[in-house]
This record gives sequence, C-alpha cells and structure tokens, in this order.
Amino acid sequence: MTSRTPIDAARIALACLDLTSLNDGDTEADVIALCERASGPHGAVAAVCVWPRLARLARDTVPRTVKVAAVANFPTGASDVDGTRRDVGTIVQAGADEVDVVLPWRALLAGDEGSCSAVLRAARRGSAGLALKVILESGELRDDAAIERASRLALAEGADFLKTSTGKTPVSATPQAAAVMLRAIAADAAAKSRVGFKASGGIRTVAGAEPYLDAVAQALGSGALTPARFRIGASSLLADIEAVLAGAPRVAPQPGGDSY
Repeated sequence: MTSRTPIDAARIALACLDLTSLNDGDTEADVIALCERASGPHGAVAAVCVWPRLARLARDTVPRTVKVAAVANFPTGASDVDGTRRDVGTIVQAGADEVDVVLPWRALLAGDEGSCSAVLRAARRGSAGLALKVILESGELRDDAAIERASRLALAEGADFLKTSTGKTPVSATPQAAAVMLRAIAADAAAKSRVGFKASGGIRTVAGAEPYLDAVAQALGSGALTPARFRIGASSLLADIEAVLAGAPRVAPQPGGDSY
C-alpha cells in the first residue's frame, strides 16, 4: 500500500509528462499553443511530443529544460526501414532530444522478428545520442507473450524506454500490459537500472495515472519515478494535474483513449 498522496502523484505526473499533440491536422499554431502549456504555475513537463515536421518549431519554442520528442514510423508501425530513417533524420536535424518509434507490431504477430529488428536498428543508429522510446502498440499484441516478445526485441535493439501505445488504437495503455513490459525491463541485467517505461494513450486523470506510478515503483523501485525512467504520454492529463495541484476535487478515471 502506497503512502503517496494525490498531490504527490500529481507532482510526479507533471514532472514525467510528455505533453503530446499528434493530430493529423496539427499546425504550427497548435504546436506553439502546446509549447506554451509546457511550463505552468506548478512547474514544467518533461517533454513535448509532436510530428517530425513540427519538431524544429517545438525546439525553438520551449525552454531547453523541456525535452522535445517526435515520432517515427508513426502511427502505422510499418516494416519501413527507409521511412523510419527519414523520420529519424528529420527529428535529429530539428535538434530534438527524443525519438518515439513504433515497432512493426503486425510483422511481430506474423512471426517476422527480423523486420521488427531492422526498423528498430535503423532508428537506434540514426538517433545516436538521443533517447529512443519504442512503442510496442501493446493493445494490438493480444496477449502477454507477444508483449513480452516485443519488449525483448526492443531492449535488444537499444531502447531507452518501452512505451505502450500510439494512442491511435481502440485499446491503449493498460496496467496489465505495463506489468509485462516492466517485468521484461527488470529481468534484463543490462536494462534494469537504465531503461525506462512510458504509458501512453487513455490516461486523462491523475487517478488514472496512479496505477502506472505504482507499477513502476514496484518493478523498478520508487527511485525510477523520475523523467529519466518514467513518462506518461498524454494530451489532456495536464488539465487534471493542474486542477489537483490547485486543490480542486479529484476526477475519477475515464474510459477510452486520449485524443491526439
């Protein structure tokens, strides 16, 4: 049983938040508005997460204390090595700090681990010096065995974070998938003290984020509840974080995915 208060949880969620906008029609004005929300009265988020074409604008807009992440091979998770290289190259040239790449989950389900490894290897080689978050699309992997296999592949190819979801599928982050991914990190001698976890998709409230805080603390230790090892990807969570920190009544977790 945790002794963490709602205020404690909200502070951790804020510090570890990847404030995200990945709508198909995102404009420069949308990204500027997102970046303006990244630093507020209660502190700054960990990062903003945007499309590659908007990463340079984000880097020029947010303070250097806020990371800029952008997505690659997103959201399809295709077995597209060249496309992944192009995305990563755009992100690197923009001066971003982090790459969130989608593992080719359909290939994985078809038994083609080689295609998965090729895409992740291209992303890792192209993003040397940047944090690499690998999106497993856990809601589409159907069972714990597939999630565990995807986790192992991502770790073998140098992932710095395992991330649940794109937020574009009917099932996004779940505590069950998180537990499998965290067990894979904890069981890997080279990863257990280095690799982080990112929950993404459907987390709209501090109360909805708390199961992931608990899971990370249990699997990796409470010291992992920092931006270096834990992230939450969301577009609407920030409003509830700020409400909790301002003393407003708590909001119960809501079903469904976050709208990117």
